[in-house]
Amino acid sequence: MDTAAAAAAEGATMTFGPVSYLDCLVFCLLLTPQLLWHVGLFDTVLCVLQALPFLLKLPVSFVWERYLCPRRHRAPFVQVASPFEDFVVRCVRYAFANIPPRIGRVFFTKEVAAPFLRFRMLRHGYIKSPVQWREYHEDSFKGIWISRDLGRKPDFVLYYAHGGGFSMGSSYFYLEFLLAWLSALILAGYDNPAIFALEYTLVPDASYPTQALEAISGYGHVLSVAQDPSIICVSGDSAGATLILSLLLHLGDDRRESPSHGRMQLQKPALALLISPWVTLVSSRQKNTKSDYLDAHQLRQYGRQFAGTKISENDPLVSPGCCTDVSWWKRSSPSKGIFITYGEEEIMAPDIKDLMKILCEADVVVGSKSEAGGIHAWPVASLFLSSSKAQRLKGLKTVTEEIRRRIP
Repeated sequence: MDTAAAAAAEGATMTFGPVSYLDCLVFCLLLTPQLLWHVGLFDTVLCVLQALPFLLKLPVSFVWERYLCPRRHRAPFVQVASPFEDFVVRCVRYAFANIPPRIGRVFFTKEVAAPFLRFRMLRHGYIKSPVQWREYHEDSFKGIWISRDLGRKPDFVLYYAHGGGFSMGSSYFYLEFLLAWLSALILAGYDNPAIFALEYTLVPDASYPTQALEAISGYGHVLSVAQDPSIICVSGDSAGATLILSLLLHLGDDRRESPSHGRMQLQKPALALLISPWVTLVSSRQKNTKSDYLDAHQLRQYGRQFAGTKISENDPLVSPGCCTDVSWWKRSSPSKGIFITYGEEEIMAPDIKDLMKILCEADVVVGSKSEAGGIHAWPVASLFLSSSKAQRLKGLKTVTEEIRRRIP
């Protein structure tokens, strides 16, 4: 990339600093009226009161576990995390295990996330965004297109499904992360990369196969825009990565009872890139760890709610880790293979490693990056929490370099 092109690429990027205490205050101010509107005053106050014992004990446990107890007894994540990262993850751990999804989902809604992103932009000097994004709706799916120039044909497309246990999360909450990823793709040398973020239906509004069919329809739309499957990478984190694996298995499924049977056959993407994939919905290998913020019991509940009543929770199309048919994986896998990044300390690590073994047996090109002391979906969380730019962008740099290597 020459000097002029590098300067143009730099001008088309947008990456913010870490979340500050001021950001946290503004987020709470934006969240409060939404909680009162969607949840109600009584349930909101009750949730806060139930959290008081945790909040009162938090300073003591934080100081003891981080500074006073012998280092060998500290959780692996605590040993590598900054105080702010450690503090926030402790709060998230409590929230995941104790706050009902109908309350938790409000944190991630467009009504909260969109104005918070605008505030973050203004705080970092962006009156106008150097990149473009717009909502896209069809009857069978919806999402957000993000690009340097939405009027031009992209030279690379990332199809992304967000995480959140199928019960929470939104593309708008992930928009800052995806804008940073778009910036990394531009700096990596793509001229006009684009991202389509799928906005799938959450549980309990619907369960399987609704989300899988939305993922298939969204992928068909991405194919029509890209006009070339060799420039497409499908990606997601956590539950979103489950949907991506389910999408791939649908593309390679020849069973007549498949929900996608009889639909137009879609070409496979070039690459799948998964961040902490929730490989197996209900797994005996999911055990709580001292480091991770996920809770195994809650995770199994979310998984069963997503599977619903129309399919077994162990069916490969809803729980891809249950697929041990190497020929099915071979039919389903992208031409450039699958790359997985995960934390060594996360609940899902054992299932992720099992999946990689099966993929290797199927002769799929598999790459992976495990983070020592790492927890669930850290490339996403670290963008908001880590203090240095290098640490915030470390995960994105890894996955972007892998994309560039496999899709030049």
